[in-house]
Amino acid sequence: MVAGSLTGEKSLRRGAQALALAYLVVFAALIATAAAITFLGNPQAGEAVAQLDLAPKRVAHRAPAATPAGSPAATLPGQTAGTTPPVDEAAAAPETAGRSLVADPALIESTPEGPLPKIGDDGTMPMRAYAAPTVSNGKPRIAIVINGLGISAKATQAALAGLPADVTLGFAPYAADVQQWVTQARAKGHEVLLEVPMEPYDFPDSDPGQYTLRAGIGEDSNTHRLVWALTRMTGYVGVTNLLGGRLLSDAGALEPVLTYLTRRGLLFYDNGSALHSVAPDVSSRVGTYFAQATTTIDTIQSAMEIDHQLSDLETEARAKGSASGSGFIYPVTIDRVNVWAKGLAGRGFVLVPVSAIVSQTKQ
Repeated sequence: MVAGSLTGEKSLRRGAQALALAYLVVFAALIATAAAITFLGNPQAGEAVAQLDLAPKRVAHRAPAATPAGSPAATLPGQTAGTTPPVDEAAAAPETAGRSLVADPALIESTPEGPLPKIGDDGTMPMRAYAAPTVSNGKPRIAIVINGLGISAKATQAALAGLPADVTLGFAPYAADVQQWVTQARAKGHEVLLEVPMEPYDFPDSDPGQYTLRAGIGEDSNTHRLVWALTRMTGYVGVTNLLGGRLLSDAGALEPVLTYLTRRGLLFYDNGSALHSVAPDVSSRVGTYFAQATTTIDTIQSAMEIDHQLSDLETEARAKGSASGSGFIYPVTIDRVNVWAKGLAGRGFVLVPVSAIVSQTKQ
């Protein structure tokens, strides 16, 4: 009797264990099914299983959004302030500001230093592509170049707000946001020059910076420094001197510089500050497109003196057909040039960008 009871208990325990195991198998299957539906979707409902797309996406090239007046444009993602993004010549389209060209990939050589101007495969020169339009009406032409933009935001904004569009603007290369200011200038219709620092007679008492082109340091060193300056921005027609009395008086040091600019399709504008400049002779010898200021209009910073210098430019233009003067972004200079320009057409002259008066004569 006792043996029969023990045998029955063992049979019950074995049956309970088997039933529990069956429940565990069914429960595990339910969990697996639920997980599959959660991650892969319900195949009976016809839902596709999502897959990750690891293929690289091509981002469309877009021009920067318009910037409110008075403030520089925002820096693009991944771009250091004051630099131009590397150019993909095969994909990027020309960039414009208003109706003015700012950067044409066909005229840019991408370098580790930045975008370097070049003559296009079709022969187009940056000097021509970035030139501001001008009127050809047979009247005597006067070009005014105002330098010193891009360092002081307040002074640069005042110049952009107060100067007529036909005044050419010179930008120093050292400011971090220089490209943003150049873009604003181009949007307003100004033609732009790059101020390249050059050695003055009283160097280092007057020191234009570590990338100053100097007499006596050799062609390779000067070319390296010149390339640094040329890659700080885009959209300019050529170069003008920042100081430079000593370098501009040394034909041996200046010739390689002007030769390099010529091969890049850029003009050179001598701002007239160097008393013994050999730039006219050297530019003629190497075939550089060249113009020179015959006067600095604001050597004496007074309204009366600036008005007198501007009147002298009219006399010169009437006699020679064209004339040019340079100045700095002093408030009095901006004011007097603006007033003078308003009555210029009535006196029988036309204000033109500097590219409209350059000459090229190769001996």
